[in-house]
Amino acid sequence: MARSCLIAAVWSATARRGTPRHVSAFQMMAPSTSSTATRMNRPFVSRLAMSSSSTETPTASGVSLMKRVKTADAVPSEETVSVKGWVRTVRKQKTLAFVEVNDGSSLAGIQCVLSFDAIDETSMNEIGKLTTGCSVDVTGVVVESQGKQPVELQASALRVVGECPADTYPLAKKRHSLEYLRTIAHLRPRTNTVAAVARVRSVLAGAIHEYFQTQGFVYVQTPLITASDCEGAGEMFRVTTMDLDKVSSLPLAKDEEGKTLDQVDYSEDFFGKPAYLTVSGQLGGETYASALGDVYTFGPTFRAENSQTARHLAEFHMVEPEMAFADMESAMNNAEGMLKFVVEKAVKECAADLAFFGSFYDKALQKRLKKVVEKPFARVSYREAIAYLQEEIAKDPSKWQFPEVEFGTDLATEHERWLAETKFESAVFVYNYPKQIKAFYMRDNDQDGGETVNAMDLLVPGVGELVGGSQREERLDVLIAKMNELDLDPEDYWWYLDLRRFGSVPHAGYGLGFERLVTYVCGIENIRDAIAFPRYPGNAEF
Repeated sequence: MARSCLIAAVWSATARRGTPRHVSAFQMMAPSTSSTATRMNRPFVSRLAMSSSSTETPTASGVSLMKRVKTADAVPSEETVSVKGWVRTVRKQKTLAFVEVNDGSSLAGIQCVLSFDAIDETSMNEIGKLTTGCSVDVTGVVVESQGKQPVELQASALRVVGECPADTYPLAKKRHSLEYLRTIAHLRPRTNTVAAVARVRSVLAGAIHEYFQTQGFVYVQTPLITASDCEGAGEMFRVTTMDLDKVSSLPLAKDEEGKTLDQVDYSEDFFGKPAYLTVSGQLGGETYASALGDVYTFGPTFRAENSQTARHLAEFHMVEPEMAFADMESAMNNAEGMLKFVVEKAVKECAADLAFFGSFYDKALQKRLKKVVEKPFARVSYREAIAYLQEEIAKDPSKWQFPEVEFGTDLATEHERWLAETKFESAVFVYNYPKQIKAFYMRDNDQDGGETVNAMDLLVPGVGELVGGSQREERLDVLIAKMNELDLDPEDYWWYLDLRRFGSVPHAGYGLGFERLVTYVCGIENIRDAIAFPRYPGNAEF
């Protein structure tokens, strides 16, 4: 609990005290005679800079120890400050040079104006080294701009920290396709699009933690290595220390009679049994919910699904709350509250980045996000959703890639998006899915004799499924029977079944695909652009 509270204190600092994201914990704890408002509005000062004077003190690397201002926080002042970042553009005139510097804190960066009469000889020589992509340390005074931008830096000195050869730099000043940028994922954060995605992603992650912490949930870190298949689908990455380059040396299993079998003996592997990368933290989350009440996990998950679609990754992050003494409706209510909270947070804190996405990627983005925050989510049963789809598809089946829809159909993306975008024109929960298309741990629905389960999916315009959840099966005998139907060995889940043996309670939860949330809020189409280094079939670069 103490660990969770500490995390909450850090993540919710902005919400509670209005602390700028760039203020370090060191600054927040440092004593000061100034007012709280003054402390909270100070620009970022590095540990070294805090001990230095306001005059430039060059180091051996040429980087000053002067007070640093992030471009996102630059305001007119008489104080001499330092701006550090990477050059986007350089324009030279007879008596002036204009250098656009971006440090990643904002979309726009800042224009640095260097008057040749006001800078020293060293700075003049450095100007000759400037190219797009080089890193610089520029010293000067932030003033109101005479151009389109609100402020600019009247520079008094400039140092090139790291040169960037113009003839080999992959990011020439032009608009590159997202497909090309994926081939240089180590450099693509320097582009407007990927940098904006990273900032929005950061705010969304912080907002998720803030929401659950303020709701009294405990943050639990579940293992990445597991012997259990949560989904029962078998699409898992195996973890082994065996030498797969020497197949002939692999130990083979034997049957009860001592006959060698054509399969590996994993009892001799590192964990003494087959082990995998987890597809979900849910099962581990349930164990803590059975003691702490309300918990959530937020971490990487893996799925060995051979899919090349714009909606799937082999490595992704899941947000998975679990609630004790709760049913499916409780899960839907919580998911709706969470999504409204985090989207509203992003709209408020990432206005410039979202405006950029609205201009270049999704003209309807702002309107759609506003609707998520302000409009209650629709709710419809699976049976009703199928009826709506059948009625619509019957008008012209040729318009649909998957026109065959009936009870038991696993809804495709085109079905999900039609329900959210056309039928309800809002986010919509579809609940009570057929038992045969859902996971073993979902509770059978008493209302129809177990033909459906108490499961729900949240569908949103532009993406389709964003959240999937259910009430969990808390009845021991029913759960064991479902495992046997799916050829899952109850012995592999003995600890999970113990939760039903010892003080079982109704409980529910859901999973949110974090990268899908990022694509939804940013209005970008491909999930591979919502994560730093995407992993998918055939690609594990960087």
